[in-house]
Amino acid sequence: MSQSIDFQHTIAKPASLTGTSLHTGEKVTLTLKPSEPNTGLRFRRVDLEDQPFIAARVENVQTVERATTLAQGSVKVHTVEHVISALTGMGVDNAIIEMDANEPPIGDGSARPYVECLRKAGLERQDVLRRVFEVREPIHLETKTGSLLTIVPDKKFRVSVTQAGGHPQFTQFYSLEITPDSYEREVAPARTFVHYEDVQPLLEKGLIKGGNLENAIVLREDAVLSKEPMRFPEELARHKILDLVGDLMLSGKRIMGHVIAVKPGHGPNTEMARKLADTYRRLDALMPTPVNLPTGEAVLDVNEVMRILPHRYPFLMVDRVIGFEGENKCTAVKSVTINEPFFQGHFPGHPVMPGVLQLEAMAQVASILMLRIPENAGKIGYFMSADEVKFRKPVVPGDTLVIEAEILKNRRNIGQARARCTVNGEAVSEAMLMFSLFAR
Repeated sequence: MSQSIDFQHTIAKPASLTGTSLHTGEKVTLTLKPSEPNTGLRFRRVDLEDQPFIAARVENVQTVERATTLAQGSVKVHTVEHVISALTGMGVDNAIIEMDANEPPIGDGSARPYVECLRKAGLERQDVLRRVFEVREPIHLETKTGSLLTIVPDKKFRVSVTQAGGHPQFTQFYSLEITPDSYEREVAPARTFVHYEDVQPLLEKGLIKGGNLENAIVLREDAVLSKEPMRFPEELARHKILDLVGDLMLSGKRIMGHVIAVKPGHGPNTEMARKLADTYRRLDALMPTPVNLPTGEAVLDVNEVMRILPHRYPFLMVDRVIGFEGENKCTAVKSVTINEPFFQGHFPGHPVMPGVLQLEAMAQVASILMLRIPENAGKIGYFMSADEVKFRKPVVPGDTLVIEAEILKNRRNIGQARARCTVNGEAVSEAMLMFSLFAR
């Protein structure tokens, strides 16, 4: 099941598994199906009339007590962490998870049954790149119950877990890089575990009808109760990694970083997933909207611009001309970066481009139009007046200023132009300019 990690993947063909649900003890069939790019992981209740979908996203998390429950309206799916973990760990980005009940089959308490189902289905590469959240600064979470989760920068997806609680012999540590191969071999077979004192009241109330020693490890004081021996010396810590891989994917993005967790659980895990989603949204909001730059019949790079204009750094306000429309219209651009010298003193705590420099940029573009006329070659343009000047929105570092100018009058050495600056298609400033040309 090798794959290119740069591209999204889905299920190649439908595959099903049938088993017993943990809480109701009823028979349930789960079917994995392909899904379109950028749709993520979605559960579908085919036992309900409208066969509604529930996206595996943190905003749909309803409860996290002993398992993760997703809900939209009155529709719920319970104990979803193992199947989400298997899909994520094996490299599936988009899939429909159909169920004819409200929770998946528990299997043997691990993710291995879902991995085997994926093996039958196969994976299919989709021609859309993955969007991975690369953690650049540590993200930390500490709960009142003593859980600690930190994600630090790393060029891989790594998880390190210290499992603590109960008898000292059950304190375990395990760490590895998560890849489809390592997940299938080292994580997927690790079974869920419970402490007897936590589960006993639930058993007495008949709330875990499908639970038994074949699908869970029960820890009672210093004893391990199970139908088979421990599969790994650190099986408890490995299962916590399994849960983390599934719960963190509820953030909606794969992450590139090292997850370091002490006493993780579904509550802290999903809280961290929510923090990841919020952090990603804030960072995404800072990204400039892609700019659709207009094109024209001629283009001047910065060197050609400097052959026309006498201005030089730091007063050259035109990076390049991207289009001419006839003899009277011109469009140019300036990339506004935090390295501009004026940001050091112009509202350094809240940097905005001075309006007078936007006006200067408009004048320079209008001058390019005038100075391209053969008889004006070698002259210099001087401001005479600026009328109807309006500054509509602040221009900040990261913006691309698109400067448009149109010559309205050109009589001998006197020119009048209408100009405006836009960012992402929205006007930020405009003016009517009058200037005269003189020989150098």
